[in-house]
Amino acid sequence: MTLAVVLLAAGHGSRMQSKKQKVLHEVGGKPMVQHVFEAAAAVADLKPVLVVGPGEEGALRLLGDAASYVVQKERLGTGHATLAARDLLRGRAEQVLVAYGDMPLLRAETFRRLAATQAEEGAAIAMLTVMGDPDSTFGRVIRDGSGRVAEIVEVAEAHLREDTEAILATRELNVGVYCFDAPWLWEQIPNLPLREAREGPEYYVTDMVGLAVAQGRAVEAVVVEDADEGLSAGTREELATVEKAFRRRANEKWLSAGVTLVDPDATYIDPDVTIGQDTVIWPNTYVQGTSVVGEECMLGPNSIIRDAEIGDGCRVPHAVVENVTLAAGTEVAPFTHLDESS
Repeated sequence: MTLAVVLLAAGHGSRMQSKKQKVLHEVGGKPMVQHVFEAAAAVADLKPVLVVGPGEEGALRLLGDAASYVVQKERLGTGHATLAARDLLRGRAEQVLVAYGDMPLLRAETFRRLAATQAEEGAAIAMLTVMGDPDSTFGRVIRDGSGRVAEIVEVAEAHLREDTEAILATRELNVGVYCFDAPWLWEQIPNLPLREAREGPEYYVTDMVGLAVAQGRAVEAVVVEDADEGLSAGTREELATVEKAFRRRANEKWLSAGVTLVDPDATYIDPDVTIGQDTVIWPNTYVQGTSVVGEECMLGPNSIIRDAEIGDGCRVPHAVVENVTLAAGTEVAPFTHLDESS
């Protein structure tokens, strides 16, 4: 089946208290939207589509011709943003996967699993869920007696219901990532109800679940194993949480690959870095950009390695090394700054 991916990236980011477009804030050394885009591009049969706001060309400059773009001329919610992609995609794909540009921990494998579930079950919607904290502000996934998804209840709505406590105690949470049967999506999305929101009336893509259930169409939930994939960053506090989770994932990868991190919580490794076996990295060390580090090196403490090539057996304590190639066995003196680009 032909799969299209729509990334919603038109949010103001006003809660970030920033002049920068929200999805351009960095996690792991890259703008958030770039991480999500790379995962989307790995699974999509068409160029991923970015839905952006008027005058927000930052994502366009970042991704260039690798993406297609549509402009959400009025910010009327996630359902309205998804609808903005209809003219571009209708008739070109059998499945449409919708995700957010501020969720940089989403994996391509998760997108594949979601799309496969929708196709295999013939569902109107396959949606990602996580088992999370009862105090979460995410919408609750309510299932019927047969275990099928019956509805999504937002926290604000839950407080208006008689079964408030039971709803809020539900641990299955809606991540907000969906794979739709494309013809059904484009036919039904104009029927979304208009809801009152904090910044004015909006159409919510979440309400597509209610439309499907009302029509007797299947809604399948795919529980994502790594709950960190459900993290998004709408505030600076959330951005810090996402960054920490991203670093934790990266460091676990290198520990499994035979690299020693003396203090993983104080080690910062960008995603495009390569590190050889039996290298030891001491605390407060940053390995950034596209750096390549050989085997049996010692980096740090308190070092920055940026876009450098470090040969086997090098020692770089208390130093900054960027845009440099070090021959095997090189020992850099402490408090040195090497930069061949300057």
